[in-house]
Order: sequence, then C-alpha cells, then structure tokens
Amino acid sequence: MPTLSIVIPAYNKAEYLDACLTKLEQQTFPDIEIVVVNDKSPDNTRDVVLQHQQKDRRVVLVDQPENMGTLVARKTGALHTQGRYVTFMDQDDELVPDACERMLTSMSHDPVDILHFGVQVDAANDLAAEAAAGMTGYMTPKPRELYGSAILETVFADDGYDWNVHHKLYRGNLVRSALADVEDARLTRPDDAYLYFAIASCALSYRALPDSPWYIYHLGRGVTLGDTLTLDVFDDISSQNAKALSLVQAYVESHGDSPAQRTALRRLRTQLVSHTMNEWKDNIAPADKRAAFVIAARAWGAIDLAGELYRFINDDAYRARQHLFDKSDQSRQAIDNVDLYRQLLDGLDLSGEKTQRFSDMQRAAQTQLQALDRSKADKERQDGSSIRIFVSTHKDVDYPHTAILQPIQVGAVTAANRFPDMLHDDQGDNISDRNPRYCELTAQYWAWKNVDAEYYGFCHYRRYFDFSETPHEENIYGEIMDDYIDDHAIREYRLDDASMAAAIKGYDVITTPFSNLTAFVRKNGTPKGMWHAAPKLHDRDLRACYDILCRMHPDYKQDADAFLAGKTSCFCNMFIMRKRIFFDYCEWLFPILQRFEEVTGTMAYSKEALRTPGHLSERLLNIYLLHHRRTNAGWKMKQLQCVHFTNPERETGLEPLQDIEPERIVPVIFAADDNYAPQLATTIYSAMSNADTSRHYDVVVLQRNISWDKQERMRAFFSRFPNMTLRFTNVDRMITGYNLTTNNEHISVETYYRFLIQQVLPFYDKVLYLDSDIIITGDIAELYDTELGDNLLAAVHDVDYLGNLNIKDGIRMKYTKQVLGMTDPYSYFQAGVLVLNTQAMREHYSFSQWLEYASDASLIYNDQDVLNVHCEGKVTYLPWEWNVVHDCANRVANVFSFAPNDAYDAYIESREHPKIIHYAGFIKPWTDPDCDFASIYWRYARETPFYERLLKKVSASVVGTPRTVSKPRHERAVAEKSPIRKIVDPIAPIGSERRELLKAVGRLVRHRK
Repeated sequence: MPTLSIVIPAYNKAEYLDACLTKLEQQTFPDIEIVVVNDKSPDNTRDVVLQHQQKDRRVVLVDQPENMGTLVARKTGALHTQGRYVTFMDQDDELVPDACERMLTSMSHDPVDILHFGVQVDAANDLAAEAAAGMTGYMTPKPRELYGSAILETVFADDGYDWNVHHKLYRGNLVRSALADVEDARLTRPDDAYLYFAIASCALSYRALPDSPWYIYHLGRGVTLGDTLTLDVFDDISSQNAKALSLVQAYVESHGDSPAQRTALRRLRTQLVSHTMNEWKDNIAPADKRAAFVIAARAWGAIDLAGELYRFINDDAYRARQHLFDKSDQSRQAIDNVDLYRQLLDGLDLSGEKTQRFSDMQRAAQTQLQALDRSKADKERQDGSSIRIFVSTHKDVDYPHTAILQPIQVGAVTAANRFPDMLHDDQGDNISDRNPRYCELTAQYWAWKNVDAEYYGFCHYRRYFDFSETPHEENIYGEIMDDYIDDHAIREYRLDDASMAAAIKGYDVITTPFSNLTAFVRKNGTPKGMWHAAPKLHDRDLRACYDILCRMHPDYKQDADAFLAGKTSCFCNMFIMRKRIFFDYCEWLFPILQRFEEVTGTMAYSKEALRTPGHLSERLLNIYLLHHRRTNAGWKMKQLQCVHFTNPERETGLEPLQDIEPERIVPVIFAADDNYAPQLATTIYSAMSNADTSRHYDVVVLQRNISWDKQERMRAFFSRFPNMTLRFTNVDRMITGYNLTTNNEHISVETYYRFLIQQVLPFYDKVLYLDSDIIITGDIAELYDTELGDNLLAAVHDVDYLGNLNIKDGIRMKYTKQVLGMTDPYSYFQAGVLVLNTQAMREHYSFSQWLEYASDASLIYNDQDVLNVHCEGKVTYLPWEWNVVHDCANRVANVFSFAPNDAYDAYIESREHPKIIHYAGFIKPWTDPDCDFASIYWRYARETPFYERLLKKVSASVVGTPRTVSKPRHERAVAEKSPIRKIVDPIAPIGSERRELLKAVGRLVRHRK
C-alpha cells in the first residue's frame, strides 16, 4: 500500500498533463501512486498516461466509459486510491520537487485529517499576472488549527479558507469514505465546493501551514481571463452554481442536518450566488446585462439576487463618493451602475422571507446611498462658494460640513485608500507625488492651478482658525487645545459658513497670530535659531534657500534678514488670501522651492528632513508677508487664533455582525485599558476555551488606550476560534465631560463603560457584561440565555456586601438605606457579571443619565451602587456559581460569614463548582500567585501571548512590596491534604463557627498551636 495517492482528473489538456506527470515522477518522496482518471478525453490524454505508465508502474490509469465531468472523475479517482494519504491535483498544475516529502513530514509530526498547504501562482499571460496576487492571497492559508464542526463552519465564512480540494493532504480513509456518499452528478465548475463540503463534514481535525507554497497553480493556461462572457456561458455558470448548492443541500438532509452543516450550507449559498453575480457584474457586456439578469433569476431566488444587487449598490455608491469631487468619469459611471441596480430591484418580487444576508446588504446599501446624497449636497454648496478654505488631510477624519471648509486628500496619487466625500490633490495640474516633501503645499498648488474663487484659505485636519470673537486660552506655542471636532467645537469656534464669511469678508490676508519665539525657544529665540534647534533639519538647507531667494528676488533680502533675526513668526502654513494675492504668492513661492530641489541632494535624508520644502515654505510665507507690509502694499490684514484638535479621527460606530444568524450570537462586552490587556486576554481565552462551538460570540472591548500592537496580538491569538469575533471600540469621546472617578484605588474608570453599552451597541437588545478579572469555566452562552422578562438585568447577589450589612457597627446598612435609598438592602448584587436587558434599559434611562448618576462622589462602589439603586426590583438573580468571588484577605471568614445564612451557604456551595471565578479585591493572581483559585487562573494565562507580561506583574508586586515580619499563625488543625478534610469540609464549611470550634478542638487533641 503506497503512503500517498495523488488523484488527477484529465480532460483535453494532454500537453500539460505530460509535464505534470513528469514532475510527479521526479518527486523526492518515492512511495506514491499517481491515479489519472481519463474522463473520456477526445485528445491523446490516454496515450500520454500509458506512455508514463510503461516507464513508471506508480502511474495508474482509470478510464471513464463516458465524459462525466470533474466531480465524478475526482470521486472515481479517490475511490481507486490505496494510499494512507490522498491529495488532488489538476492536470495543468505541478508540485514543487519535494512537496510530497514536505507534506508527509509535517503530517507525521502532527497528524490531522486535513493538512492545508499553500500555492505558488504562475501567471500564463499578462491578464493572469494582474490576478495572480489576489489568487495567491486567497489560496494561501493562514496558520490555524480547527477541530470538529469548526472545520466545516469556517471554510465558507468571510474569514474562512479556500475550498479547493487540491493543495490539501487528506487522510485516505476519510476521503474514500466521504466521497463514496457523493452523488454521480455532472458538475464541472463548482465541484470543489460539493466535494470539500462532504470531506469537511466528516473531518475531525484540520491544520493550515504557514510558508508552504508547494502547489504550483498555473493561472490562465488555455483560458483567456477577463473575456466578456456570452449569455450561454453565463447560463452555464449560473446553473452549475445552483446545481452544486442543490447537491450540497441534499447531502445535508441525508447526512445529519447538523447545525454546523446548516450554517455552512447557508454560507455556501452566499458564496455561490455572489460568484454568479460577480461574473454578471464584471464580465457581461452592458448591452447584455438585463438579459443575463433574467438568466440568473431562473437559477436563483429574488431574495438572493436582491442581496447581491444591494451589495453592488453599496460598493458603487462608495466608489461614487470617492470620485464625486474629481473631474473624472468614474463617479458618473458608478452612479449609472447604481441606477441600473435599483431598476432591477424594482422588478423583483421581494415578498418572500428575508435572509440575514439580504438584510445586511440592504442596510449597508441604504447607508451608502444616504452618504452619497449628503456628499452631493456638500459638493453643490462648495462649488458655489466664493470663499474656499482647503483642509489638508492624509487621514480619513471628521470635519465640519460647510460650503467654505473643503477637505482635500493630499498625496492622493500614492495613497492606499482614496477618501470619499472630498477633493484630491492628484486631479488636473498637480504635484501630488511631491507630498512627502511638500506636505500641505500640494493642496496649495492644486488650488492655484485648478480652482477659481474670491478667497483661498488653507488649514489642516488637526488645526483650524478660530472664527469666534471670543479670545481663548493658548498654550506656549500659541495654540488653543481642544479634543474633538464635534457640534460643540463648531459652535465654540464659529466653524459655520455665516460666521466664517463675516470674519473673512473685507480682509485681504488672514493668518495665525505672530507669536513671540522667545516664549518657547529660550536660546536664540529667532526663526533662524528655531531651525538650528530642529535636530533633523539641516542648517545648510536654510542657507541654500536664503541664497536662492536673494538671487531670484533681491528686493526680499532685507525682509529675509529681518525675519530670520527677528523674534516673531506665524506658523502652520495657515492663511486666507484674496485671489490676486494668493496667485502672486504662489507664482513667487513655487519657483523658489523648485530651484531648491534642483540644487539640493536629499538621497540620505531622514523622513523629516525630506519635508524640508514644507518647512521652508513656513519661513517663506512670513518673509512674503513682511515684504509687502514693509513696501506698503495696502493690504487689510487680520490674525485669528489657531485651534488644535487632538482627536480629529472619525467616530465610527459598531455595526451588526454580518452572515451570522442572530439567534446564534452571544454578545459579550468587556471594558479594559492598556495596562489590563493581559488580564483581558486571559479572561476571553478562558471563556472561549469553554464555549459552545455552535454559538457565535461577538466579543466587544470598550476601551480608550489599548495599543494597536496589543489589539493585533489579541486578534491573531483569538483567530483560532472560528466562532468568535473580536472587536475594539474607543469610547473616549462618549465619556468626555463627565466627572468619572472611583473611590477605590483598585477600580479604574473603565468600570463605568458598562453604562455605554446600550448606546454603543444599539442593535443588541440583550448583552453580557463581564469584568476582566475573572476566569470562566462554564459556557457563557448558557448565562446569556437567561430569561429576563421585563427586568433590567440579571446578576448574582454580592456576598461581601451582604456580609457587611450584618456587621454590628451598622455602617453599611445605614449607607444603603440613607445614601442609596434602597428598600431592600439584601437585594444588593455584584456587578462584575451582568446579563443586561439593553432594550429595557434604553427605555428607562439614557446613557448620559447613567453617567450623571455615576458622577456622584458620595457613592462607595460608584457604578455598582448606581445599578443597584436604579435597578432595584427589576433584577433576575443568577445562581451563585456564575460569580464566585475569591477569598481575598480571609474575607470569607471575616466578612462573608456575616451574610444571611442561605446566602452564605449558597456561596460556599458555589465554590465547589464555579462557572465564573471573580478575583475581586486588591489581591489578584498576578499580585499573589498563591491566592485563592490562582492555579485555575494560571492554567489559562500561561496559554496566552501575554503570559510574560503577567509574570512581570507578579515580579513587580513581589519586589515592590515592603518586607514585613509575618505574625505567628496557627498551625493547621488538619493538614491541607489530609483525608479527614473530605469529612470535615462538608459539615463545617470554611469560615463557619462550627469550623472554628472543630479547629480549636483539633489543635488541642493534636498538640498544635
């Protein structure tokens, strides 16, 4: 029996088959069989195989009595194999010389049912070369391991892997068993989908290898990519895709109809109808589009087609927004496409049951259409404005939507993404390619050459003029500092058309204030001294520019000397000028910079030094203005303050998950900061390690400052869980303006983020909120499924708080009744594990109300107190095992034991089978690795990519703690591992009075202290 069988279906490509077989015969691993299935090929395929068979007995020929198509040929070949392992190839592809050896070595080290390796895409022609990169990305697997139903669920998902049967190594018995049940149907185009669905349904383990391009895929051999499809060919594509889906559906119905199969079937349906409609969109001639759509409608339902049309509307509406402000045909073409799609939609009967895909695409399309309408309105207003202030940006940021302020993407010609709803500096006469050196000057040049206006102005995506008449406090650099470009900022700085026009009209030149440089450059507080103080700028460049200026414009020498030796300057290249002055300035400025570049070698310059022309232009602007002031140009000038926004980034809200049935989704919300990322990762890992693979967990992290690197590490780590989506969202803007502090040094302000959930996730009516200092040993889907009825939330009683209520001093009872005003103090719950009825919470309170309540400085437990006060009487109480608080500083005996008897007993019982362990309090596993339940914590922590960071915290805690002399402790009455404990523990739980009495007796009898 050979170790490896290679199956090759063959039809009509004998010239490529010969090369394929020759390369296989030269493989470094010899113990193979090569099974070639001749699918009644009309060329000399059979002769080629026989010739190789005569030279090499490992070649096996299987003749089909008639042409049955690729599906049956592959099935037939697989059933003729004898190898321990099986792989598939196409007749026009190849394997690298040691591919078999490599895949079998990898399999022997870590055996799995399916071993997925990579490809080299060899382009046969120019069109194929253009597609090669995308094909390589699609067929190169990302390293991961999948088990059980996740193998099938993942393959057809958006973030899944390709379902080609080739470039995978299979366990032989698995393939033969799985494909024996596949129907003998004629299927040529999408047969891989059907075959792999059957194989993946039976597989138990899958592993994808990184850096394994062992399969050589010849793209474009014998085919012309990009050709326009005839209606007959499109009909074949559409009907074959539909047939593949019907075969898979029949397979699912006869092979268990499991949840994983149903999920995979639904996703495959999306993939096949998308492929059909992509061929329609990309490869059908415009004149045939409507006829081809009728053909597609014969194979696919109206809801399926409508979902794809909405997808196209979403894509083309966005493309229209990208080019709307450009003088190009792309926007018009995209809008025409949208019109066609909407007309086709009008002809469909959409009365049937809507799929999740349909709803997702419809919502996305409607959002883009609304944005396109806003963009059209903005363009119309801007085109008609006589005052045009260009906001230079290289980031997709927020900006005021006005007629006067007009964002322009600089460096657009080389930008990876073309920003929508704005101008671009690569249109018409432009120097967009010089942006790395000229900075925002590329916008100035573009405006000079392409725009006609009365006034031209320039600012940045972070810095705007303050058009208000109210003086604002400045930092030492002469800037007003603010955070967000929001409605409040627009009102505060009068960034509206009426206010800006009123501030500008009648003036010739407006700049930022001329600041006194000695305020922030103590030594040599001059423009020249500032240049010398800049570590990455070269002194010789300033001198070179000065010499060029003096040669080209000798009448400016006096002004250059005065400026460079002076004490004042305006900054940031921000100005507003009348047209004649602006044109004069540009005609003066750009030739100077052009000459500077011609005589300056910048080959070894740093990134900052390459921006020297941009830096020089700030100095030249001052010299230009100084000259015209000295020569009595008669300009009416004005200075406006500059406001610097620290957070101009666009606010992006979370969207509902696509392609996931709502009933499978478990929304799980965490809140953390950058310092708590290791603990967050540990908590999430414990949850997913015990999660139900048939559910999908939408894990959302509310944060302000978790570094991108840590976010990326978590995304990479958790990609091993196909039933999980990990999303981070910044909530800093939402909490701005609220006085959120805590009265406990061990609690951070992130604890308040739970109040934002109802606003951040408006599409969920119910969510889980979990603290990040917990370990989850149960399936939180079970927790999420808790019935809430009309209650606002579900939680576990707080045994610590209940114990404090019963302490004799009465302090906590008084606080609860008088400060909190609770009717039933013993209803107090712990807020680290919550099932939130966000729909009901929205109806009762706004998120701003919650934050106002939480700003009350008189509260001890801040957010937890707020929830208990405002949810009292509307709480579903969870079993105690869902929030088992660990024993911190012996509080089980010293505090918890004071709680009402039933509550205390329930807590003690829950310690035996906790589903969530909560390390609440100042002692944590990363501060004391021997604390209560710590061993369970480290079991999960050591598997995460942040394990070393947690160890560092342990080390810091130990080193940073002052050494103290331990007080004498009682010797244990009964040793930790003594069998007596099995009898004692149930009848005398830890912390009980009975326990203390038995301990005293035990010490007396055993002569211990």
